[in-house]
Amino acid sequence: MTKNRIKTTGGQTLLIFLCSLVAVTSVRAQVNPKTAADQAGHELWTKFIDKYGIINDFVGERPTAMDARLSRPNAFGWWTPIEDGAFFTGLYLGAMCERAAQTGLQEDKDKARILAQGLLKLSMVSDVPGFIARGVSTDGITHYPNGSNDQTVPWFYGLYQYLKTDIPSVKEKEIIKAKMTEVIEALRLNDWEFPSDGMYTGLSRDDLRDNRFLEIPCYLYLLRAMHEVTGNADWLERYKRAAVEVPKGGTKGRAQISAEGIAYDQDFWKDRKNKSYLWIYVMKTAAMVELARLEKDPVIKASYLEGIKKSRDFVIDFAKGYTQFDNKDEKVFGNTDWRACYTEWFPQFTIADAIAVSTLRNDAKAGPRKNYERNFMTTPLAAASILALAGNPEDCKLIDEVVGHYNYAKLYLGEFFYAEYAYYHKPCK
Repeated sequence: MTKNRIKTTGGQTLLIFLCSLVAVTSVRAQVNPKTAADQAGHELWTKFIDKYGIINDFVGERPTAMDARLSRPNAFGWWTPIEDGAFFTGLYLGAMCERAAQTGLQEDKDKARILAQGLLKLSMVSDVPGFIARGVSTDGITHYPNGSNDQTVPWFYGLYQYLKTDIPSVKEKEIIKAKMTEVIEALRLNDWEFPSDGMYTGLSRDDLRDNRFLEIPCYLYLLRAMHEVTGNADWLERYKRAAVEVPKGGTKGRAQISAEGIAYDQDFWKDRKNKSYLWIYVMKTAAMVELARLEKDPVIKASYLEGIKKSRDFVIDFAKGYTQFDNKDEKVFGNTDWRACYTEWFPQFTIADAIAVSTLRNDAKAGPRKNYERNFMTTPLAAASILALAGNPEDCKLIDEVVGHYNYAKLYLGEFFYAEYAYYHKPCK
């Protein structure tokens, strides 16, 4: 509280107490982070994880098989509840494996199994080798035709983390390893581009060899992890070559670029100064952590560790953005009725067509709540997840503050799964 002395016309001093304005708009006190993580998990499993074990982006009408076949509202399934099933489920499985290791509870192990089964399903609904679906429509099979780097790499990551636990049976491990090998071999044969299916069969997107931090650690991670999964020395040799190779458009080898961390992509995101893209980079940081753990060459290992540290420094201020989120905010989240928000549609025969139709949104119907949550919930939780992966004990207090801030029962976006990811990966338990 501040005190201001204001002189009246009568020469008397009137003491007025003015409440100071604060950035923190939270209407609930900080909750114990363990309690908050448990609440996040409860909400996720109650509302967002479907019967297949796949996380939905939000609670809303599941697209029908005809929606998916028509690419409605677009051929990516963007803006629907099944937009990011492989992405979210893969990362969340990593969090659930950590949780199960720490609690030892059979319930947590069984939840990890459910998520692993969901990921396997997403790799079995297409006849195109290497294709990973984002989610499935009402018939449990039909899906949107375009995947991506951001779906496939977390898909692999979740199953890889699962394999490293004592949860899967011998038979489960055989099935998972076979599917992982099948998918990554198919990507290699497709020149490390991610194939589409359906009427887009023959098209691909996202070259994993691009000169961006979006791809560089993921490419190295897949190559190195495949050696761990298969024991095949060819994968290790591919990894070693790729680590020193200069990607097209680059000036340094991939391991050297890795030392720059997330900041390497700043020019790519120059129109996103609020760093609302950080949720995509948790996977990239997780890849770096695994690369550093496995690397034997001290120079290359030092590059990975430097990149992790720089990414930590890059995101720390954005973790503090949680203070700007008001748990009583009542902005409109119209995306639940995605059909009303995205009424414009036309046939899409190319990926460019699909991107074009995806931009045709009724802003008045959609409302501002999605961006509000993305900026002040998802971004701080993703930043906290990156801090947790970086492993600096000094960040634990901030991680706990971020996780403990939100009332997860009132959130619309399933992206709050990062709360458990951050909590169970932090270096101090």
